[in-house]
Amino acid sequence: MDKMNRKSSARASVKLADLDYTPVLIALAVILLTFVVLFLWKRKKTVRSAVLFTGLCDSGKTYLFTHLCLGGGRETFTSIKENVGSFKTEKGRELRMVDVPGHERLRGKFFDEYKNVAKAIVFMIDSVTVQKDIRDVADFLYTILADKATTKVPVVVLCNKQDETLAKTETAIKSMLEKEINIVRQTRRSQLQSVDNSTASDTFLGKSAGVDFEFEQLGQRIRFVPCSTKDEKYDGLTAFLEAL
Repeated sequence: MDKMNRKSSARASVKLADLDYTPVLIALAVILLTFVVLFLWKRKKTVRSAVLFTGLCDSGKTYLFTHLCLGGGRETFTSIKENVGSFKTEKGRELRMVDVPGHERLRGKFFDEYKNVAKAIVFMIDSVTVQKDIRDVADFLYTILADKATTKVPVVVLCNKQDETLAKTETAIKSMLEKEINIVRQTRRSQLQSVDNSTASDTFLGKSAGVDFEFEQLGQRIRFVPCSTKDEKYDGLTAFLEAL
């Protein structure tokens, strides 16, 4: 009995300082390092560094993209994937430019892929065919403006082909879009009501359903700018990019 008590006393007398904590410290360091790496990776992934060129097919966005990124226009075709390049401002800053395909079956997919890194959005419009395509134009623009990932991103709506006789002015296009978005948002509102709003990625545009939509009601910076890629007149866009 005395022998057992002596053994118990010996075990109890072991000091905490004599224990080897190295494996525990290593494990804690590995866990901490893992959290740091994941945090930095996630932060890098969501850094807003890209200017997205969006719009319908044949609006001229890819032609303008090549002007800005390659120093001159190129013959272009309907894109089936994104084009990525860089534009250097007069101040020497480089902006990452992403030309999103305008095809109806592709634009949503590529917009979703890049919307979380968008620093600004350029929305190109063909000023000659806009009246014919107004529903499609308004629907795509609504998708961009109503998405929670881009509600605070500045947008410039470039009204291209202003060199042509039948081109609508940027003021007329803005008015047309406001009227059409009134119709589009009624459809979107009905869709939102049919799903759980907490999981929906879209927000309702404007003050309320009973008030006609105007772009000034939005909290983000949106400007309508005339342009002609054919005549290389897009000073409004370059001024916008310089200010980013």
